[in-house]
Amino acid sequence: MNQDIINLFDEYTHKPLKREVFISKLVKLAGGTAAAMAILPVLEGNYSAAAQTTEEDEDLKIEEVSFPSKNCKMKGYLVIPAKSKGKLGAVLVIHENRGLTPHIKDVTRRIAKAGFIALGIDALSPYGGTPANEDEARAFFPKLDAKQNLENLQSGLEYLRGLKKSNGKTGTVGFCWGGGMVNSLATFDPKINASVAYYGRQVEAADVPKIKSKLMLHYAGLDERINAGIPAYEEALKAKKVDYQVFVYEGAQHAFNNDSSPARYNPEVAKLAWGRTMKFFQKELS
Repeated sequence: MNQDIINLFDEYTHKPLKREVFISKLVKLAGGTAAAMAILPVLEGNYSAAAQTTEEDEDLKIEEVSFPSKNCKMKGYLVIPAKSKGKLGAVLVIHENRGLTPHIKDVTRRIAKAGFIALGIDALSPYGGTPANEDEARAFFPKLDAKQNLENLQSGLEYLRGLKKSNGKTGTVGFCWGGGMVNSLATFDPKINASVAYYGRQVEAADVPKIKSKLMLHYAGLDERINAGIPAYEEALKAKKVDYQVFVYEGAQHAFNNDSSPARYNPEVAKLAWGRTMKFFQKELS
């Protein structure tokens, strides 16, 4: 697909543009309304068609949960391997800037299928939870108080550590907005064992000394907006001797792991990054 169209969709989902402005620009880039309407489903995707797991999976115990933060009651999607007898490491899954979508719930189930307790946290809990309309969801993110948001995310980690099935070790994985939150949370909670950020915003160099977690950072080669921050982040991580790994996947688009968005999904890169992520968690959380 034309890179200008991909860039426009990125602008729409991250600035964000109003939908009518996005559609108008898409029509111009596509060369007409009919072509734009044909492209739109490929950009926006289909959650049900992309799901790799189901809620009927007998290997999984799934529950909608709530737990306290100092700011509000938080909501989450908890998935536990149903047949595991021992204690397990736990992973907090942090969503993109559309909230706790069906795709992120699917990702949460995938992590549990790999043998971990997984909690898809809803960062929009202060506003009652993720709305069905993605444009409405995106509008809430700029309203989140930065410190309170980190406290809310940390409450999910504390909830996981307190579960009877938990071995006390915790990891985080996040995508896009959630990837940025993985980096920020690593500066906020020194008890995190393993942090995995997919195409996420980096933290300021001054905050890097606070990081105690081991890091794995996945970036898309074509993601100029996010990748601009890599050199300074790497320099600070090296200077403070933080244990980290960086992978930049050439030719991949931002959101390459999101298989509900066919225009940007890259199955080969997603598989490679996911395999690295699961091995990292197996090493650090077992």
